[in-house]
Amino acid sequence: MSVAVDNPIVNNPFEEPAQYWDYSEGQPILRDGRRPAGYYLRPRTRAVTGALLEEEFVLLDGANEIRQRVGAWRQRGYPGTTRLTRELLAYWSRPERERRLFFCQREAAETIIWLVEAPATERMGLDIPVDLPSDEDRARGHAGLRRYGCKMATGAGKTAVMGMLIAWSVLNKVHYPQDRRFSDAILVLTPNLTVKEHDEVLKPSHAQSIYDALDLAPRSLMEALGKGRYFITNWHKFLPEDEPEPGEQAKGYRSVIRRGKESDRAFASRVLKDLAGKENILVFNDEAHHAYRPAPLAEDELAGLSAEERKERKKEEEEATVWVSGLDRIQAARGLNFCVDLSATPFYLKGSGHEEGRPLPWLVSDFGLVDAVESGIVKIPRVPVDDNSGQPDPRYFRLWENIMRSLPASDRQTARRIAKPEAVLREAEPALGTLASEWKKTLESFQKSGHPVPPVLIVVCDNTKLSKLLYEHIAGNGKQGKVLPELENKPGQEVALRIDTAMLAEAESRLEGESRQDVGERLREAVRTVGKTEWEGEGDPPGKKIRCVVSVAMLTEGWDAQNVTQILGLRAFQSQLLCEQVVGRGLRRTNYDEVGNPEAVEYVDVYGIPFEVIPVKKVSGSRPPAPPRISTLVQALKERAKLKIEFPRVEGFIFDVRHRVKADIGKIPPLFVDPSREPTEVVVKDAVGYRVGRPDRLGPGREVLHDRNPFHATHRLQATVFEIAAEITSRLHQEARRFLFPQVLEIVWQYLEDRVRLFEAPREEIYLGKYKQIIIERISSAIEPDTEAGEPPLLPIIERFRPVGSTSEVLFRTVRPCHGTRKSHVSHVADHSKWEHTVAYYLEKSPHVVSYVKNDHLDFVIPYEFIGHRHNYLPDYLVLLRWEDGALLNVILEVKGFESEQDRAKQAAAQRWVRAVNHHGGFGTWALAVCREPHKLERLLDELRGRAGVGAG
Repeated sequence: MSVAVDNPIVNNPFEEPAQYWDYSEGQPILRDGRRPAGYYLRPRTRAVTGALLEEEFVLLDGANEIRQRVGAWRQRGYPGTTRLTRELLAYWSRPERERRLFFCQREAAETIIWLVEAPATERMGLDIPVDLPSDEDRARGHAGLRRYGCKMATGAGKTAVMGMLIAWSVLNKVHYPQDRRFSDAILVLTPNLTVKEHDEVLKPSHAQSIYDALDLAPRSLMEALGKGRYFITNWHKFLPEDEPEPGEQAKGYRSVIRRGKESDRAFASRVLKDLAGKENILVFNDEAHHAYRPAPLAEDELAGLSAEERKERKKEEEEATVWVSGLDRIQAARGLNFCVDLSATPFYLKGSGHEEGRPLPWLVSDFGLVDAVESGIVKIPRVPVDDNSGQPDPRYFRLWENIMRSLPASDRQTARRIAKPEAVLREAEPALGTLASEWKKTLESFQKSGHPVPPVLIVVCDNTKLSKLLYEHIAGNGKQGKVLPELENKPGQEVALRIDTAMLAEAESRLEGESRQDVGERLREAVRTVGKTEWEGEGDPPGKKIRCVVSVAMLTEGWDAQNVTQILGLRAFQSQLLCEQVVGRGLRRTNYDEVGNPEAVEYVDVYGIPFEVIPVKKVSGSRPPAPPRISTLVQALKERAKLKIEFPRVEGFIFDVRHRVKADIGKIPPLFVDPSREPTEVVVKDAVGYRVGRPDRLGPGREVLHDRNPFHATHRLQATVFEIAAEITSRLHQEARRFLFPQVLEIVWQYLEDRVRLFEAPREEIYLGKYKQIIIERISSAIEPDTEAGEPPLLPIIERFRPVGSTSEVLFRTVRPCHGTRKSHVSHVADHSKWEHTVAYYLEKSPHVVSYVKNDHLDFVIPYEFIGHRHNYLPDYLVLLRWEDGALLNVILEVKGFESEQDRAKQAAAQRWVRAVNHHGGFGTWALAVCREPHKLERLLDELRGRAGVGAG
């Protein structure tokens, strides 16, 4: 049976996985580190049926090596990248984001960026194979395709990865037009219409653009992103349009062997009209496991295929060949930058001519379903692990096998006939009733919460006859359904849906004046919009109220319903790849904003799909998944344009002091040195025998007290102060260091006397790097030219391409609680913590506040240094106050309770920002205010009125 563990989620979805469940030995063991990239493969010499131990784990050596190198490159700050790339990488990883990007999304994008931008020495020794065409095609001038494959579990957000990489490529090309590493011509290829429509959000002009929905680029760069050219289409666009041979009827599905007389250049011009002659095209192959070069099957493999399998094999071979050969022709005519292949299952399929289950050889990034489960990114599949039947294995786990064993020989499925549908239904009905009961409990939970869409039960059948029987059994269709009244179809209220080719044929003959294509499109729209509350059409989406979907095989790729809570499999599952593909349709979470919250774990109940290579959750004792919360659109309101707040975008400072410096010691944040930050005394004791759990002072042995007195004696205070002063002086003007060092030394001593707080710690503790670096950074931020001595003032360096930001750029959706505003250009304030509403309340109440805005998707940042690393500080609010004389004051408002040393570093940087911008004089007058008690905010604002550039606390 499948392995069950108490808690599969062991990792933070926003950080690199640090643990994984190792279940190769039967009993799950939680191990430290990250699961190596790899895949399970059933050796050709073994049978098709069996358990996990009959599949061997094969390492992906290339992907593992790249993963390590990219991680080291990340730690070093992405050397070799452009300034814009570093800005995007920092923007994607900001912990303050409304909806943080998953680590797996950032890692996949980083991997492609590393392959393109990292120094060549970083990639030495790697061998990523090129996808080479046949000898015949190479003779026609077709070169190999450079492809990079990213494996991402269903629901892990590969569309977001495509959006990140598109933004990276297009924005870099716009800013560095001569750099051929980047492209502003984007081609996205998909396997079907559902995936194509889903991927339309990759166009910046789309009403629900992924760049807005997931905040993939600063608002100030969106105009530049719109300068790219985008073409999203199906592989069907590549079908040849040659004339039929004499005596041959014209047909839409042309032979891929005979390409006709259309040249490669003519082909590219025909299929790429939306790219308007663009070259060096960046290609994204979505669901890339369909894009491969088929290999001829061996005679024994062909003999083992049924007539239906042979037909399916031929169809898949033609599709795959059209897809890849079309790219070959575009490469020859226009040139491709490279291809990014994305798939949850980037493996060769059965009948491809390649070994089934082996990955595409150019895979460079791996974050599979197991990793997604352990990070809480997808729903946890819950499968049966026990029942009261008395059998060693739970019946509903391998449901199809158990049904076949239960049927008389005349009713069983064989290579020549399907199983008798009525007999299968009879044996499957108890499982269906149990799973439907769990679905009803989930429905009641959804209804209690007032959620607008119901949960969905999926039934995956072996063939169309069985699907029809199951559908009528569930939905009734004019009769009483035999499962639950809540799943019955009633006049004007269709809640159950069947989707297969036989049903389309019936619908065509039943409806007059409506073509089969019209019927098919209507059904496809209903399936596509299951669980949706909004769509591009009029009225409610046709699939909004669907509660049950009965299908044959698996639902189409690209189907992204998030409200699937139960799945029943009534068919043979002969590979784990097929299991993963089918259950993947139900693993998308209902609420991605709660990812990482241990109280918001979501599940999907699965019967009859025998997972064997992922950890699963036991069914008993778990609650139904919580329905998602409703989102709010937060936006700048045109009718409140007079309340707009503008701010300069500062990326650095001009500091050209030569003779005199000064620092306002009283305004420099204090430094706290105490044992809670770093112990100053340690009790050690003899270790005797083995101890389970943490050590304590009980037991035999002698206690000894350790401290740092010898260390302090070696590193005397005076030498430490001189070292700090020398480091600060080295950051000033080189020619003036000998004049400035004595002044800086005096400032350091004064800071130690007045602002360093010692708690049960000697003053010599400041030699420790964690303290010394803070002092250097804090005083460096506070030092400024002495303008009274004739020095030029500290001035800001304003960004060249986007010098000014404003509230007019705010536009995003959030599921956080929101409160409407009156004195803000922006419609709402979203609650990120308990005091957000309180602060907004007092800002609305104050008669002196002209306008305010929460720094949420505003992109107002202040650069600062902390412990040797550059960071961006996002203050809480910007407030526009009116002075006593009627003039205006811009206030950077920060609300703080407990303060860390990093918080104090932010304040020092903000004070420096205020000084520099006020010296500039072109952006109004600014001040910094730190509020530690929100209910005293109004008093703090009163104190600020009439004073400029004052920090308050």
